[in-house]
Amino acid sequence: MKELADVPVKGLLLFKSCLVSSEYPGIESSTKYAFDRLGVDYLVSGEQSCCTGLGHYFDLFDQMTTTAIAARNFAVAKKEGYTNITTMCATCYAINKKSCSLLNNNRQVISLVNDNVEAAGLDDLKYEADSFDEVGNFYHVVEVLAKNANRIGELSIIDFAGVKMAAHHACHYYKIDYEDVAGNPEHPELIDHIAKACGGDVVEWYEDRTLTCGAGFSQRYVNREMSLKATHAKLESLKRADVQLVLHMCPNCQVQYDRYQPVIEKEFGEEYDMVHMNIAQFTALALGGDPWKICGFQTHSVDLTDFLKTL
Repeated sequence: MKELADVPVKGLLLFKSCLVSSEYPGIESSTKYAFDRLGVDYLVSGEQSCCTGLGHYFDLFDQMTTTAIAARNFAVAKKEGYTNITTMCATCYAINKKSCSLLNNNRQVISLVNDNVEAAGLDDLKYEADSFDEVGNFYHVVEVLAKNANRIGELSIIDFAGVKMAAHHACHYYKIDYEDVAGNPEHPELIDHIAKACGGDVVEWYEDRTLTCGAGFSQRYVNREMSLKATHAKLESLKRADVQLVLHMCPNCQVQYDRYQPVIEKEFGEEYDMVHMNIAQFTALALGGDPWKICGFQTHSVDLTDFLKTL
């Protein structure tokens, strides 16, 4: 079990996410803004590649290919001198931890990976056994922010008192690597800590709190009816709890809620008076980040203009 006290604030490689970049680029600019305000030492490397998460869970990338790409990214982090990899996406988090575990527990996998690296003429990116630890070198951005929750509260320039908010903790964080979660995996509260520190009226428990967002990667497309039913059930739970703001830690979850909330309203004949933010966007907003230039709220499907006016 992780302890927030052990989460590093130095030597962090901020791992770029394809979903963040393509859907909600404000998550990345918000993370950088928050890290800068909090004095977190981080680096974004131009050599880092995609984790393959979307392709992997669509069965387009096999585990060996995904592990080889992860090993290359680990080698990039080591070369840059920023070996604590922190992700903005829960899937990047899970993919990298699993690949690291496979590399460290199977020397044949390392051999196959390095043979391919050598064949590509990238000898400086070979993976060295046990050079990364699946627990000690991988963190989600929300863990870094939660460690600094009190400081975020002290620096916050917005009074969120009276704003009813609730968290959706991504399953690829707290369900896949069950024993590595910071806090109680049965009742994750990392997002809640940050929201409370900023004075928010946090709904700590609501029906279906631990239910998946419904995306299921390919399920969103190949089993659309089931996917939207799961999301609809969760939105109904949030509505019964009178939640105004839902906070996320994964861009895929945010796509499922923000992009599909208008779709569900139309198909199910419902109306939801709630908006969605990534926890990094929320933090940046609290610390004074511009809603459009830093937080990027104009990229959302559910309009936040009226909500922001109330703040």
